[in-house]
Amino acid sequence: MSTYHAQFRLEGKVALVTGSTRGLGKEIALSLARAGARTAMNYANDRDNALVAYADLQQAAAESFLVQGDVTDEDSVDRMVSEVEETLGSVDVLVINATCSQPELPFEQYEWDFFQTMLDYFVKSPVLLTKRCLPHMKKQRWGRIIHITSEVVALASPQFSAYVAAKGGQTALALSTAREFAPFGVTVNMLAPGWIPVERHAECDPAAMAGYQAGVPIG
Repeated sequence: MSTYHAQFRLEGKVALVTGSTRGLGKEIALSLARAGARTAMNYANDRDNALVAYADLQQAAAESFLVQGDVTDEDSVDRMVSEVEETLGSVDVLVINATCSQPELPFEQYEWDFFQTMLDYFVKSPVLLTKRCLPHMKKQRWGRIIHITSEVVALASPQFSAYVAAKGGQTALALSTAREFAPFGVTVNMLAPGWIPVERHAECDPAAMAGYQAGVPIG
């Protein structure tokens, strides 16, 4: 608790982190909880794993909540946020983190349905979540919306065209809404990490990972 500077404390705030029962999302949820936020952890399907992750969150947060929800479905998003509001209060900090698998394939091998899946996760979902949480933020003239994007947009990574296109859309959405919401005290920011050694990357080719690391200036 004492490691957080006073300006970064979040007592009295409610945070919702989507896709937060493993990997980067889990660490974000734990960090927000340790900073004092009442924190909601979201998962889609794997309840057993979610319960294990939630046990860690309960140790870090004075108040917490585990909520199931499909972030690509409007009714599910509405129900999920309503449950958070009823349990912890209105959402002040929204972290848009939920993701899906991103297979590396030549452009010709991607079907349109896969492009649509990417757009659902990285454009539709942020739109639904933002629309649902924004009214409270604007009313109180304080809110924080954080998009977890990716370095693939800046790198224009080949053989990831569907993922890059969708993340490009999310990046543009974040940039536009940041300018639109700022007068209401609502900030919109992006975090664009590189490759992270999380569970879903466990099967990555070691040679490919070594090549990636070789391109990282700090090693």
